[in-house]
Formats: sequence, C-alpha cells, structure tokens
Amino acid sequence: MAEAERVAAELPGWWRQMWSAQRREARRVLAELMVTRGMMPLLMKARNGEQWTAEEKEELLSHLRRMVHLSPYLIALLMPGSVLLLPAYAWWLDRRRLRRGE
Repeated sequence: MAEAERVAAELPGWWRQMWSAQRREARRVLAELMVTRGMMPLLMKARNGEQWTAEEKEELLSHLRRMVHLSPYLIALLMPGSVLLLPAYAWWLDRRRLRRGE
C-alpha cells in the first residue's frame, strides 16, 4: 500500500485526483457488495421450499435496492475498456453529488 501511495504522490495533480476518485469508488462498490453477501441464503430458502418471513422479505428488498444502485458500476465493469473509463465515471458521479450539495 505504501508503494501505491508513493506512486500516486508522483503523479500530476489532475491524474492524482482521478486516481483517488477511482480508489474511493472502488472501495464503495466493494463495501456495498460485502453487505449483500447474506442475500444468497435468503434466495435459496424459497428454492428449498421454505417460506420467507416479513422481515426476510424486507431484507431481500434492501439487498435488491443496494444492487440497483450499483448496477451502473457493474455495467461499466463489463464493457470492454471499462477499467480505463472507471475514473471518468467516478468523476462524473462525484460531480453530480457536489451539484446536489450532499
């Protein structure tokens, strides 16, 4: 990690900003995906013939909502050359967030 930070410090300012935005968004996507890890056992419950409780249905909806918010990232990752576009996409999303005043 220290090596990556050293390399980032040597980059020009605009590139360093894109690099940090990409890293921030990658951490965000990974954190969201880690939260949805409990989704598969819930989905398999219905497949195995069991019924979902009301709380489990709410949890499934919560997981699905999280995944919907990640879908633009996941689509971008599946496209050819997407790794090169991810920093620009992160910048665009950050620009939208700043415009809304969050």
